[in-house]
Amino acid sequence: MKHIKIFIELTRLNKPIGFMLLYWPCAWGASLAFYFNNQTILYSINLILFFLGSVLMRSAGCIFNDIVDKDLDKKVKRTQKRPIASKKISLATAFSYVIILCLLAFAVLLQFNWLTIILGLSSMVLAFAYPFMKRITYWPQLFLGLTFSWGIIMGWTSVVGTVSVEALTLYLAAIFWTLGYDTIYGFQDIKDDEIIGVKSTAIKFKKNPKIFVGSCYCLCVLFILIMFLMMNINKYFFLLSVPFIISLVYQIKIFNTGNPKSCLRAFKMNNLSGFLIFLFIISFNIS
Repeated sequence: MKHIKIFIELTRLNKPIGFMLLYWPCAWGASLAFYFNNQTILYSINLILFFLGSVLMRSAGCIFNDIVDKDLDKKVKRTQKRPIASKKISLATAFSYVIILCLLAFAVLLQFNWLTIILGLSSMVLAFAYPFMKRITYWPQLFLGLTFSWGIIMGWTSVVGTVSVEALTLYLAAIFWTLGYDTIYGFQDIKDDEIIGVKSTAIKFKKNPKIFVGSCYCLCVLFILIMFLMMNINKYFFLLSVPFIISLVYQIKIFNTGNPKSCLRAFKMNNLSGFLIFLFIISFNIS
């Protein structure tokens, strides 16, 4: 039981917000493609496969991130008790978990078409480069957006087998969504990060945090609107995106850079925001 508890802490399986934020872009992409290629069985199977892949890759990513950040985590109050930083588990064991999880994720990836497999393998470069970004740029959140949003392209190609402008436009929207919510998340550790020299958009825009996050969310909505217009869907269906917009506005309202708990609460709301966009896209298919 002790080892199971450590594994859960290591992979953050007790914090599902992480793998859900990786999953929603996949579901968005697949659902958008389903509008153009109505293959119900393929679409349904792919949603399940993407969920499994998201859990596995997010778990592997968390462990790899902790391996890379083990020395930094010791200096940050929120992360100093993580299994690797607190030496509850050896680096060799942690690496073995990463390999096993990646192999399982690869087995899931092999169930898709060749283009999606290639895209999935290419995303590994982004996933394993991300932990190093905070050391070299104030924009690691943007890099996370490029990584997490990649699922939109994969979700789309898994259903139609090609890449389209609509999918790329939604990809841009998701990048700005991620950039916004991960900046909010970054404010939890901003004091410790500044001391140890870690970079983030939270630090870069700490004087105007709500303006920056609000701008990111506005660009997200703008690209969704552009995608919506490109698809020539009945204009009244855009009203279904209003709950998503409200969820973003609410996040901006409640997060306080001086209150880490409010930042975490606003960040966690994005699971609902992702679900609302999923319902928004699904509505096209039942119209």
